[in-house]
Amino acid sequence: MHDHEHHHPAGHAHHAAVKNAAPVAPSSASASQPTIYTCPMHPQIRQPGPGNCPICGMTLEPVMPTLEEGPDPELVSFQRRFWWTLPLTVIVLVLAMAGHYLPGLSATTRTWIEMILSLPIVFWAGWPFFVRWAQSIRHRSPNMWTLIGTGVGAAFLYSLVATFAPELFPQGFEAHGRIGVYYEAAAVIVSLTLLGQMLEMRARSQTSAAIKSLLGLAPKTARRLRADGGEEDVPLTHVHVGDRLRVRPGEKVPVDGVVEEGRSSLDESMITGEPMPVEKQAGDKVVGATINGTGSLVMRAEKVGSATMLSQIVQMVAQAQRSRAPMQRMADAVSFWFVLAVLAIALATLLVWGFAGPEPRWTYAVLNAVAVLIIACPCALGLATPMSIMVATGKGATSGILFRDAEAIESLRTIDTLIVDKTGTLTLGKPAFHSAVAGPGFGEDDVLRYAASLDQGSEHPLADAIVAEAQRRGLALGKPEDFESATGIGVRGRVDGKKVAVGNTVLMQQQGVDTAPLREAAEARRAEGASVMFVAVEGKPAGLVAAADPIKDTSLEAIRQLHEAGIRVVMATGDGLTTARAVAQRLGIDEVHGEVRPQDKVDLVAKLQAAGRRVAMAGDGINDAPALARATVGIAMGTGTDVAMNSGHVTLVKGDLRGIARARQLSQATVANMKQNLVFALIYNALGVPVAAGVLYPAFGLLLSPLFAAAAMSLSSVSVVTNALRLRRV
Repeated sequence: MHDHEHHHPAGHAHHAAVKNAAPVAPSSASASQPTIYTCPMHPQIRQPGPGNCPICGMTLEPVMPTLEEGPDPELVSFQRRFWWTLPLTVIVLVLAMAGHYLPGLSATTRTWIEMILSLPIVFWAGWPFFVRWAQSIRHRSPNMWTLIGTGVGAAFLYSLVATFAPELFPQGFEAHGRIGVYYEAAAVIVSLTLLGQMLEMRARSQTSAAIKSLLGLAPKTARRLRADGGEEDVPLTHVHVGDRLRVRPGEKVPVDGVVEEGRSSLDESMITGEPMPVEKQAGDKVVGATINGTGSLVMRAEKVGSATMLSQIVQMVAQAQRSRAPMQRMADAVSFWFVLAVLAIALATLLVWGFAGPEPRWTYAVLNAVAVLIIACPCALGLATPMSIMVATGKGATSGILFRDAEAIESLRTIDTLIVDKTGTLTLGKPAFHSAVAGPGFGEDDVLRYAASLDQGSEHPLADAIVAEAQRRGLALGKPEDFESATGIGVRGRVDGKKVAVGNTVLMQQQGVDTAPLREAAEARRAEGASVMFVAVEGKPAGLVAAADPIKDTSLEAIRQLHEAGIRVVMATGDGLTTARAVAQRLGIDEVHGEVRPQDKVDLVAKLQAAGRRVAMAGDGINDAPALARATVGIAMGTGTDVAMNSGHVTLVKGDLRGIARARQLSQATVANMKQNLVFALIYNALGVPVAAGVLYPAFGLLLSPLFAAAAMSLSSVSVVTNALRLRRV
């Protein structure tokens, strides 16, 4: 929650209803659903339709940008107000600065012309500022509009009194034959603030460019195969789960699904950030928005609308962009008190100059007090971190790195230890048959046939590899009877009327089978990184079958990059220690833990954290979920199409460990960018306010006119947003 809420509870009551509205998925945004808008600085403020934030007065932005949205209505309004009144502002400024040189214009006439020309500038062009000023007072939430509204209002009202009742003012208020009026200050401040807001809105609209480019990836139509054998092009919104679709060469895959016919290579770089095309054939999963190569495919739709991977990525990015960085909480707490302090400094400036300054004392007093109010814009402070977060999350998404929130970006750069799972993270997660060894009295094919016959009933990936090898060798498999699976240790049952068991040492001990004759062969297979299962027939050791999970091509390079970044890599796997050590040795991993259960992974994370390490855990999200949640940063390997891995703080869409080094670089660049923005905003205000108050006048005769103060205030916000946009080049 936001720091301000402690100070003005009344200000939030009417927002409670819209606060928790969910982001609208790109495909489900329909005419009946109003667009939800939120504030970049205060994401807890949500409402249907555009408006201003009650806390900071900023223009609200749509939570989920769409490709159809036209120009920002607020930007159009500000542009119209700015361009229509700019000529009037220039005339008022010229009259105020050089009017006494113009022949035939008396001081009184000049004053009246300035007043008449200033009225539309202040009350029409500046009207949105006064609306926000009133909101800030009503919500007891002082912000930049409190200062601007007070400054413009004070300068204009003071000038009105001086125009209509000059006799009320003593001699010290006179300059160039008339009582000093500040219509030009009020007019120029309004024009410059409008210009600053226009530039800032334009720059801010670029921060959602990443989401818009993701939304633009989805094709508009799909080619559906009808039951009568014909084909038709239908809008993407009309595609249903189970529809059969044709993807022609060069076309985009319309939705997530599975290939039924054909072969082709697909460019998945827009989703995974990986440039190499991926081969696809019948049975392979495909992801919507990826681009088909030269082959033709027929696919069946499995996920449509907001369930597709692209929609989930867009929603994840939109959510992360609106989250708050821990660093921002400090800026929020500072800006609330900062505005109150500035109001006090402006009042002190008015009184000190009015009673103790040089003549014309009160002229100086009003000008300096207004300059203090105008230059002290807390807007740059408030924008410092949200802008960096928005650009960084968008940049990450286009490289296949999804951050769940701003906190994940901030903490990832501090990581010094990474725990990785072996299966599916370092290895492909698809075991392939390695070898079979026969015991005394059995042949190699017998061992494989018994194991494969029994394994037909098992869902274990190792079982699939063994059955596939038996079928490849053309072995006639028997039908398993009395089949039962002993979780984690193996399977038992009957094949051809004989009692058969296939599993690890624990299962063999339970069955009273002596595995000593096979121990040496088993250890040799494990040393090569293979997983071993013993096969027993009628209580005798028939032999063993081994399957190995090939190491991913990218794992070696990934470990090297992590070591270069100073990260210690720890492997924790459910596999046997010998197998785990064989893989760790080939990859140069620092520490190995074998035969680890999900709970042991959580304990390992806790133990390392207790030793003062900052721990990241990378896993495939199913059995690793508790450890992912416990780690300082949980990194979910988003292999396949299920991106919504809620347990991870960061998701690597491709499931490639090299992404961790990339994500950490992005995290470091983002935090550096946020710090630059915060330091700039703080130093700018720390220097600007005293100069505007006139502290340099006694020594150097320097004063800051409200006109320069307004220009500097607008520039500060624009420079913060521009600096954040540099992250797109990381």
